[in-house]
Amino acid sequence: MSIAAIIVITRWRIGKQRLTYYRITKEEKNGKHEVAFVGLGVMGYPMAGHLLRAGFDTTVYNRTAAKAEAWANQHGGAHALTPREAAEGCEFVFVCVGNDNDVRSVIYGDDGVLASMKPGSILVDHTTTSAELAEELAKACAEKGVSFIDAPVSGGQAGAENGVLTVMCGGSEDAFARAQPVIDAFAKSAVLLGENGQGQRCKMVNQICIAGILQGLSEALILAQASGLNIEQVTDVLKHGAAGSWQMENRAVTMAQDKFDFGFAIDWMRKDLGICLDEASRHGLDLALTKNVDSKYEELQQRGFGRMDTSVLIKANKK
Repeated sequence: MSIAAIIVITRWRIGKQRLTYYRITKEEKNGKHEVAFVGLGVMGYPMAGHLLRAGFDTTVYNRTAAKAEAWANQHGGAHALTPREAAEGCEFVFVCVGNDNDVRSVIYGDDGVLASMKPGSILVDHTTTSAELAEELAKACAEKGVSFIDAPVSGGQAGAENGVLTVMCGGSEDAFARAQPVIDAFAKSAVLLGENGQGQRCKMVNQICIAGILQGLSEALILAQASGLNIEQVTDVLKHGAAGSWQMENRAVTMAQDKFDFGFAIDWMRKDLGICLDEASRHGLDLALTKNVDSKYEELQQRGFGRMDTSVLIKANKK
């Protein structure tokens, strides 16, 4: 059964430009799932594209509407004026925004996705947030008869673009079983780690591991350079052994070349490490290395490197 056609057109002029936005009709097509994707940043934009290419009827929303329109023009999907409109009639709604408050802003309220999600549908949040928010959202969704999965991702922009993200999930087994075939459109691995909040806690572990690897890699490269070693040769030798890592294979050479204008910004890493340290504090844990790396990233922010890739950590280790 089709959803009634609605077209809303808003036009205004900015200088000589005319911007036009459409609420495009969504229809049920041959049993395909209708999905919505809210948040078209460096991760969400390609993730939503993979959903559409996998055959899912996809509607997107982005706070900057022109970006949602550009996505629709590129991929042929629909775009909506509000999160509520994007989620209307959808079986699966995906969110990938910046932080806890950003998530709340697109889920709650008259224009949030929960205002239009139907009972039995599933909300999947790919944002890296606190575990407390995941638990809060699970309760709010349950009151509407909606299932919730916290599903932060790892793999960076390249992983999103290539559809090979690792997805760490928290939620019920039933919701995960239903959502996994859809998530597979942009993931190489999606694993259920337990109840709501456990996906976010696994992502905390992931970020701590990355912080530690980058700290060790920074110190190792500083020693290698001081010793006159060829960094490309060293990387080729070590990446196949016990010291090998994604960071070594993809960032060691660029770190040595003083190139950091790509990848995951330290502004976002500091947000994530703050979540890690808050969780550790609740368990009475003192994560010395994590605190040390976080303080170095803070120093780098003060030096104007906040939008640089996390591998810029090497600069804070060069004294």
